[in-house]
Amino acid sequence: MIVTLLAVGAAAAVGAVARYTLDQYVQYRSPGLFPLGTWLINITGSFALGLLVGLGARHGLPEQLVPIAGVGFCGAYTTFSTFSYELVHLSEKGQVRRSLLYGASSLTAGLLAAAAGLAIESF
Repeated sequence: MIVTLLAVGAAAAVGAVARYTLDQYVQYRSPGLFPLGTWLINITGSFALGLLVGLGARHGLPEQLVPIAGVGFCGAYTTFSTFSYELVHLSEKGQVRRSLLYGASSLTAGLLAAAAGLAIESF
């Protein structure tokens, strides 16, 4: 139990650093329509978690790998709180259309990415 707990923490540290790095890179390269860094992070994280869960359920990954990579890495990599803040921030700035586009596309693409991750491992 303690080894799994420590491994989840280590994976979370890697996920948080990956999220920060990717977000900073995307913000630098493409400031624009809406917070693209958070959007890409949440979509790729949804795909990774779907793939991981699918592989775990159908191909017998080691039992501890799913919580370590899923809760640890993916949990720290993706960010619902930043997504929520950015939605509110866009609305407060009077960018209601961008806020709606960001929210709707994030939810839709995230669900599709998770479903794709679950489906792709069966090929």
